Amino acid sequence: MPAPKIDTIIGRRALAAVLDGSVARTDRATAVRYLLQLLVEKAPGNTVEVRVPPFGAVQVLEGPRHTRGTPPNVVETDADTWIALATGASTWDELYAAGVISASGTRADISALLPLRP
Repeated sequence: MPAPKIDTIIGRRALAAVLDGSVARTDRATAVRYLLQLLVEKAPGNTVEVRVPPFGAVQVLEGPRHTRGTPPNVVETDADTWIALATGASTWDELYAAGVISASGTRADISALLPLRP
């Protein structure tokens, strides 16, 4: 069962709160999930799994579907890094070079999809 859709107003408020310095777990969780939701809307599919533990994981990009075990294309990062990537505060290249993004698989580079425009 897919996660419930986050209302745009609620998602934007949570993201704004985090960008304004909120450290509330609920704001951070909602902001991360909202940005993941926007990524799915922008690039639906099942080829790359994007993980932002402990708040969420989604599959994106059309192509071969993965159904069992560890997916061949995985991006994983923390909440702050995901928010920075998704909002354009930092670029994929700088954060990947800093070692705060784990990307495995031939299709795991999702930099062309970022930043998102919430």
